[in-house]
Parts: sequence; structure tokens; C-alpha cells
Amino acid sequence: MLVMTWKEVFNEIKEKDYAKELAAFLDEEYSKYVIYPKRENMYNAFAYTPLKEVKVVIFGQDPYHEPGQAMGLCFSVPDNIKVPPSLINIYKEIENEYHKQFINHSGDLTYLAKQGVLLLNTVLTVREHQPLSHDNSLYAEFTKDIVLALEKCDQPIAYLLWGNNAKKMMKYITNKNHLVLTACHPSPLAANHGGWFGNNHFIKTNEFLVKNGINPINWLK
Repeated sequence: MLVMTWKEVFNEIKEKDYAKELAAFLDEEYSKYVIYPKRENMYNAFAYTPLKEVKVVIFGQDPYHEPGQAMGLCFSVPDNIKVPPSLINIYKEIENEYHKQFINHSGDLTYLAKQGVLLLNTVLTVREHQPLSHDNSLYAEFTKDIVLALEKCDQPIAYLLWGNNAKKMMKYITNKNHLVLTACHPSPLAANHGGWFGNNHFIKTNEFLVKNGINPINWLK
């Protein structure tokens, strides 16, 4: 069955026991603590990138946990916020691959989401100042269901799995029309030890898309 919209996917998910537990958990967390992103922004990845338009999936871990950073898109921060170290390394790799420099070094990746890049954290929320505070089995089930929905789509999709957390998704990716590329995480701690720079994921992704008759991603804004 080809699921055409995220609304259909979410309608199926919300009836599951884990989803009801997750909703109750989030109700309590948002009422008691400062949680990022704002609740109305936690599903931005799905709002900006309709299911039938997904070309690329990039997994982050959980949202940024300091004020003003999280915006519901993995690795992305609003225009006026300092670009985080992992995103700096992502930008460097793109510049190295294409031998060009970014005109605008804003950390807002909405320009990619609107081109079909699903920028999905595997955990959608976090307490202020407490990284991984919402990393739980309920979100693991949710992310699994999202990947299984993507795997029902016949359009070519490239998954960019960076770091061990993202690589856990590999076992759910079975569609022969889909490409999986793996590398270490772009965080300085991992990238500076090798395995990030020179991975050519952005060029390889576009070669895959073009080969399948799909417009490539403009990685450089």
C-alpha cells in the first residue's frame, strides 16, 4: 500500500498504545518543564516535507536544548542563532564536495526541507539544558513507524545515516528503490577523528536522484 500523506500515517500511529503514552508523557513534560522546540513546531519536518515529496532523509538525534535553537528540523537553527558545530561541519563537507562557498551561512535548513529533504530527529523533544532527556522507547517506536511508512513509498529515497544512533534505522530500510549512505556523526568529536570529511554523501545523493529522473538537491543556498 502506498501511503500518500503524513496525515494518513499519523492517523494510524495515534491509535497505537505507545502513541497514546507518548502524548500523555508530552502533556506532562510541557506543563512542568521548559521543553524544546515549542510544541507547535515539533512536527515541522513533516510540515515542510510532504511524504510524496521526500527525496532524502537525514536523521538527527534529539533537538538542541538551549534557548532559541530548536525549530523542529534536525541540525537546523533559526537565522539569528549561532551555527552549531555539527552543522558547520556539514556545511564544510558540502563546500568541499562542490568547491563552492555558501553565500548565506545562516543555520536555517528550511531551504533543504522545502526541496524534499526530511530533516528528522529520532527524538522530537528535549528538556531545556538536558540533552537526551526525552530519549525513550516511545520515540523509538514512533521513529520506526515513520521509517516503515517511508519504506512503503516507491519513489527513490536516499537515507543519510550519520553516527550510531542514525545507523539503527538501517534494519527497517528494505525498499530496493532506496539508497543508504552511512558515515560518522558530523559533530567535532567524531568528525575530527575521521569518517566524516570526504564522504561525498551530497554528491552521491544527487547522482542517485538524477539517475532516477528526479531533480537533485541544491545543497548550497
